[in-house]
Amino acid sequence: MPNLRPRPRRGAGRVARAAGRGAGAAGRDELVSRSLQSAEHCLGAQDFGTAYAHYLLVLSLAPELKDDVKETFQYTLFRWAEELDALSRTQDLLGCYEQALELFPHDEVICNSMGEHLFRMGFRDEAAGYFRKAVKLNPDFSDAKENFYRVANWLVERWHFIMLNDTRRNTIYNAAIQKAVCLGSKSILDIGAGTGILSMFAKKAGAHLVYACELSKTMYELACDIVAANEMEAGIKLLHMKSLDIEIPKHIPERVSLVVTETVDAGLFGEGILESLIHAWEHLLLQPKTKGENGNCEKYGKVIPASAVIFGMAVECAEIRRHHRVGIKDIAGICLPTSVKFQSPAYSSIDAEETIEPYTTEKMSRVPGGYLALTECFEIMTVDFNNLQELKSLATKKPDKIGIPVIKEGILDAIVVWFVLQLDDEHSLSTSPSEETCWEQAVYPVHDLADYWIKPGDQVMMEVSCQDYYLRIQSISVFNSEHEMDVGKSFTKNKDLLPLGNEAELCSALANLQTSKPDAVEQTCVLESTEVALLNNIPYHEGFKMAMKKVLSSLTLEKLGQAMDTQCQNNEMSCESGQNNSEQSVPEPLYVLDVSEGFSILPIIAGTLGQVKPYSSVEKDQHRMTLDLISEANHFPKETLEFWLRHVEDESAVLQRPKSDKLWSIIILDVIEPSGLIQQEIMEKAAISRCLLQSGGKIFPQYVLMFGLLVESQTLVEESAVQGTERTLGFNIAPFINQFQEEIRTLSHPVGRPCEDTVKRWISIHKPRREASEETNSTNF
Repeated sequence: MPNLRPRPRRGAGRVARAAGRGAGAAGRDELVSRSLQSAEHCLGAQDFGTAYAHYLLVLSLAPELKDDVKETFQYTLFRWAEELDALSRTQDLLGCYEQALELFPHDEVICNSMGEHLFRMGFRDEAAGYFRKAVKLNPDFSDAKENFYRVANWLVERWHFIMLNDTRRNTIYNAAIQKAVCLGSKSILDIGAGTGILSMFAKKAGAHLVYACELSKTMYELACDIVAANEMEAGIKLLHMKSLDIEIPKHIPERVSLVVTETVDAGLFGEGILESLIHAWEHLLLQPKTKGENGNCEKYGKVIPASAVIFGMAVECAEIRRHHRVGIKDIAGICLPTSVKFQSPAYSSIDAEETIEPYTTEKMSRVPGGYLALTECFEIMTVDFNNLQELKSLATKKPDKIGIPVIKEGILDAIVVWFVLQLDDEHSLSTSPSEETCWEQAVYPVHDLADYWIKPGDQVMMEVSCQDYYLRIQSISVFNSEHEMDVGKSFTKNKDLLPLGNEAELCSALANLQTSKPDAVEQTCVLESTEVALLNNIPYHEGFKMAMKKVLSSLTLEKLGQAMDTQCQNNEMSCESGQNNSEQSVPEPLYVLDVSEGFSILPIIAGTLGQVKPYSSVEKDQHRMTLDLISEANHFPKETLEFWLRHVEDESAVLQRPKSDKLWSIIILDVIEPSGLIQQEIMEKAAISRCLLQSGGKIFPQYVLMFGLLVESQTLVEESAVQGTERTLGFNIAPFINQFQEEIRTLSHPVGRPCEDTVKRWISIHKPRREASEETNSTNF
């Protein structure tokens, strides 16, 4: 927010004289003068709403005074906006800024402040538009630049850079569009236009009419700038809307002969291509050409891409396992009970009506440690984007059952999925792990098997569907090779589909079928993949346990010494008075507070280290229930573990004392993000929390040792910015989208040879303090 302190205002007398010199009637001059005086009086009384109304009247009657009252008007606007924000009068707040921008459309300070309010309200796309406008108005305005970079990563996904740098992808799309236009498809709709590159391909190929729709306001405005810079604004009509909302003739005059789109994610359907193409065929496209029918292509409708074939492969991959499956039962002496089932968000339940993506994504060729293919590549399904009935049936079709033979022995960790996008009968793109492409692969982690070890002769069974317009791979199970295959293949949850046969044979088959649907689970706990990986990190928890044990032992010894001194003094006093003091005072526990973000079992570990009262700051109810179950399974007394947010009114008060007269023995702060970045806000909390520690108490981690490494990586370059015009086939896109490039990149995977060191050194940051002599280049808490 801009500086809200009152600024020196230009003399009211000079303003009044300027008003008096205006060419208006005497009555207007008198009203302007009185309004100015009233505005200043209201400011003195801190009646900012009334002062703002007076300034609006002055500026509407005497616009020549804008320069004279600009700074005071800004100050009044910002203070009044703060009051409206506190009162949750959102519409009034936005209305005030809209009025102010009508009066000062080129004021970068007002634009930036409007963006800040919108950002706090959750309207990031709209906020970015105002931040970007403020930077355009004044490139040296540091506040607006900082705000703009803060939201850039949310608004322009990093894959835009990778995609635009993918010369092969651009070349093949361009060739397919050029071929369609040459064959007669002259009216074109680009769905999900992004930067508008496909639309520009079509226009350059000779299309008469090109329409491009884009939902994101930021990307729409970016596309407008790019199309104009390439001198095509007269031939391409950009629409800021979803394709599902396009109406004829309201938005486009008539049906088009070609729809081009690249709204496909790693799982093919995740960006809504099915829904948008069903709508396009029903409302926006000409009827398709039937088989054997001849004639001008301009009279018929078609889609690029024409079709897709989806492939899959079962793999062993330790990195995927580490992030999606808790594979240990004992963590630093804490037993994880069987009554708790941990899941990552990528888990897809066949019985749950989920709307989230049922998969995660990875660039399998770069996954640390690599992967092992346990089956041959197999075909999952084929989709014809030029067949309306087939598209409509996908969402309602019952799951297909697939059985894939195992060819190598190993641990079944995931089903990896990719596709071949057939743009037309000549041009195609593959997203296979073996291809160098801008797409990642979709990963479906395997959960809930009794045994994940498989071997040649076994079969991996699964059900494949397209529920909710997502590709879903569910009910993953393994049929053991030691039993008859026909019995295993026929296994299903529907009783009417069970084959007639020997009861013993059926029971034997059921016993050896490793199903992914357990009969009963008391508590399911969904963790982010980074939380699962942390739970699997044994050295992390062992390191914390050892460090906490050392600190708590020293504090306990100190407390015992103080208690013995006190007891001796009490005994002496009792002997002198002749009293018998047999009552022993109960020692106070040591207080441990964990304010790590997300799920953490560190408080439970602390509770095993003696007379300790641990406090957890987890927010989600399912996390609290899970920690309670773990405590119970480890025979903790009831209410040993407290949830601190239940004791404070808001999260900002989390670093308070457990009692007014007590201090914390240990405070655990999550100062490092999973990406490796230091959290500045937590660093500030570290400074505050020092005041809340008892004598000898510690903050964990006690210090962070930071390393740097220079790397050379073409991949990193291509993921950070569009490289010139050659990769975009001569179109001028780079200067516009590169405004959204990040100043800081976080690397979850190695992108070059030196980056393997970076990953190792990042891990060392998370450990509690070691007994080391060198402490250079470190941040000490």
